[in-house]
Amino acid sequence: MDGEERRRSDAQRSIMTDSNITGDLRIPERVTLKKEIGLLSACTIIIGNIIGSGIFISPKGVLEHSGSVGLALVVWMLGGGIAALGSLCYAELGVTIPKSGGDYSYVTEIFGGLVGFLLLWSAVLIMYPTTLAVIALTFSNYVLQPVFPHCVPPYMATRMLSAICILFLTWVNCYSVRLATRIQDVFTVGKLLALGLIITVGLMQIYGGNYESLTPQVAFRFDKPPSIGQIALAFLHASFAFSGWNFLNYVTEELVDPRRNLPRAIYISIPLVTIVYTLTNIAYFSSMSPDELLSSNAVAVTFGEKLLGMFSTLMPISVALSTFGGINGYLFTSSRLCFSGAREGHLPSLLAMIHFKHCTPIPALLVCCTATIVILCIGETHNLINYVSFINYLSYGVTIAALLYYRWKKPNLYRPIKVSVLVPLCYLLFWALLLGFSLHSEPLVCGVGLVIMLTGIPVYFLGVYWRDKPKCIYEFIEWATYLGQRVFFVVFPQFDPIEVTPEWTDKTSATSKASGPF
Repeated sequence: MDGEERRRSDAQRSIMTDSNITGDLRIPERVTLKKEIGLLSACTIIIGNIIGSGIFISPKGVLEHSGSVGLALVVWMLGGGIAALGSLCYAELGVTIPKSGGDYSYVTEIFGGLVGFLLLWSAVLIMYPTTLAVIALTFSNYVLQPVFPHCVPPYMATRMLSAICILFLTWVNCYSVRLATRIQDVFTVGKLLALGLIITVGLMQIYGGNYESLTPQVAFRFDKPPSIGQIALAFLHASFAFSGWNFLNYVTEELVDPRRNLPRAIYISIPLVTIVYTLTNIAYFSSMSPDELLSSNAVAVTFGEKLLGMFSTLMPISVALSTFGGINGYLFTSSRLCFSGAREGHLPSLLAMIHFKHCTPIPALLVCCTATIVILCIGETHNLINYVSFINYLSYGVTIAALLYYRWKKPNLYRPIKVSVLVPLCYLLFWALLLGFSLHSEPLVCGVGLVIMLTGIPVYFLGVYWRDKPKCIYEFIEWATYLGQRVFFVVFPQFDPIEVTPEWTDKTSATSKASGPF
């Protein structure tokens, strides 16, 4: 029996001993990630992660850079089309390599450990904790707005409420996958109802004849024709509102029948969000002039104040509910990224363990929660999100380029879904243009994003590539892992070999037995 197997058996015996003291807690015969995400929950994960605070904030940026109402609406529709192209590519990757972890798992499988680790490093260190922190701060600001109607909510109050929200949802995700997905279902319906209210009121305005801004003569009137760079920036703002379309791929192993439900959820969710976003912007323009929209810091709130009268408080409440569901979705999916990284040997093996009874990745969830609260305490979250947005789009392009490389490398591999080669090529063309203009217009921001990613190179070689570490380091890792298992009642999950292809089944079992990088 090697050290890893001994540690697992000792930890399991320890948990059994502790359970005799704390109550009737019996370890199931098979501890594994539960397949509890059906088609409805899969759709709400995608919709819930896409619809956050973006649609309530981004319309201003899209209009500002596009220069006209008509071009802004075209940008919103094309933004949905680009997200659809990317999601089709991810659907092929998701059913060909049915592993949780999304971009990271696919890039690691195709391009190797170093490239995958760099994506993992930037995502776990900055990208997802910062995004979670920004969404949580948006939630707390809107919740506290009625309490402080004539001033900005206090700094400490917003941080405290954000931390409480993150801690509560972390507890929910630690306790039950089913409860977390039910919360996602409910709050996604709430988001769609809030946007449905905006759309309904807007359509009533149009029916009443208030559609001057939407007539072709006015909609495509430019005070100054926008440059290609400005149009690219408009797409960046729209892309921010559509971000999250790839998050279902992070939980592939918890999907019921992923080869059917993964593509179905994508085909349902992306067109639905695109239609809702376009109609929402039409509703905005039916009741607000372009100048009014550009002068507003919270478009939905201004919309409510103008048209809903005494019911205008529904708008900040709706935004708060929307962001609450967004936090839950980000926690649910980003914790699976830590879990997948640990299983591949790129993070400490404790993060690849799940609770023996609830079957939830408690250590990975606690890491995401802790990193987010640390980012909250730093305070400069909006600057950080600017730096890592570049990394986010870079990871999309690298992953879709990996799809083309994998087709060339393994042309005879069985692919349940195989999209036309024009789909990834069109996405990569758009991605290259967008990234190129971003580098040209914001070289410092993009440069800092690249530096953050490249700091993972020495960490990879010291933590992962270097195998002959001093014995004391391995002993400390073993002790810390054993302690973590006893504290959190977690064990290594068993994986169902039916759901994976033979080409990487052996690789998965081998990496799950690896001691990891630390």
